[in-house]
Amino acid sequence: MSIKFHFECADCKATYPAGEVIYLCPACERSNRPGLPPRGVLKTVYHYEQIRGKDHGGDLFENLQREHFLPLLPLKDLSSWPKLRVGETPLYDTEERTSGQADKRPGEAFEVFLKDDSQNPTFSFKDRASALVSAWAKENGIHTLVAASTGNAGSSLAGLCASQRQQAIIVVPASAPLAKLTQILMYGALLVPVRGTYDDAFDLSVEISKKFGYYNRNTAYNPLTIEGKKTVSFEIFHQLGHVVPDRIFIPVGDGVIYAGVCKGFEDLLKLGIINRMPVLVAVQAAGSSNLINNLNSSSFVSTPSKTIADSISVDVPRCFHLATSYMKEYHGESVSITDEEILRASVQLSRCAGIFSEPAAVAAYAGMLHYRDQGLLHAGSINVVLLTGSGLKDLSAVQSSIHIPDPIEADIHSMDAIITNHLSHKS
Repeated sequence: MSIKFHFECADCKATYPAGEVIYLCPACERSNRPGLPPRGVLKTVYHYEQIRGKDHGGDLFENLQREHFLPLLPLKDLSSWPKLRVGETPLYDTEERTSGQADKRPGEAFEVFLKDDSQNPTFSFKDRASALVSAWAKENGIHTLVAASTGNAGSSLAGLCASQRQQAIIVVPASAPLAKLTQILMYGALLVPVRGTYDDAFDLSVEISKKFGYYNRNTAYNPLTIEGKKTVSFEIFHQLGHVVPDRIFIPVGDGVIYAGVCKGFEDLLKLGIINRMPVLVAVQAAGSSNLINNLNSSSFVSTPSKTIADSISVDVPRCFHLATSYMKEYHGESVSITDEEILRASVQLSRCAGIFSEPAAVAAYAGMLHYRDQGLLHAGSINVVLLTGSGLKDLSAVQSSIHIPDPIEADIHSMDAIITNHLSHKS
């Protein structure tokens, strides 16, 4: 089978052949220093002209879809893909087409769609990356995989490895939410909590993979994580009827989801399937906004992260350089959202759309609400919010937003005051 892709360093542009385990660009990796975003993240580059040349008069995108996008994935055969259904998650029209003001005229309407990736097997967007990394490992006879995680990537890799009869080793900060740690253990992975941050867990996992030869799934460090995450872009384009949305709101920590979504649409652009890119909005928690705070800085400065959105709580964004280069090349935008805004948006999303998302995912929705309230969602625009994980993964984060009622006697008379009080608050 001919080689259909190669790797290219996002920084020095050096190229490397496919087929061997490779993480960062070896040349750039030597200059990396602790506390700074790593250089040398690799892009996967396909032979786009060859893909276009295989089109036999039909719609190229539909042809790729029939092949489950295999020509745009670094795999030899789809049989290596996990049996669990990853991707093909719903895109919901919220039917909230105005800014919420009663005097808005129909001509000023816009559309908001919710891409609910909590419907993946381990209830997280991260399954897209884990599935591809697991499949590549299977094709190459690798049995043990390791990853650092604040919870979602770890539970994702653990679950996908379990489905493939592979062994997963997951290194996490000890402060990771209990629900995510429970998932990891239930899937049979080796769980290694560390006294420290996600960045400490990341560094330890790299040392483990180097010493023992285990395949590392770490976000951005492994270039295939970007390739797995880009599949959401193909789905959004298909679900919108082959229309490119105007904006996509993306929760951002390391910047890998942002890079992945951009890479997916960039693939379609290079194939001539689309003629413009969507505006991608990087949404960060204000207490962990080290990526967007350094967008125009001459030197990177990290501020210790403190936010309820643990999945995007990152001191040193590992995909900083690739994500920010994409933002500049394709005119991306950014916004930071406070924890208070995230909690309010969590309640609104749950009660108005029936989707209970974890704080990191809700950050993207809160970013959309901010744009809406500032009048930045233009008439006729199509806007997508990427919801990346289930709220059941971190129940403690929303406890301040709810009140569990005291028990009552189980008789109808005890209900009178409750019903009356409930209806009075509804009116």
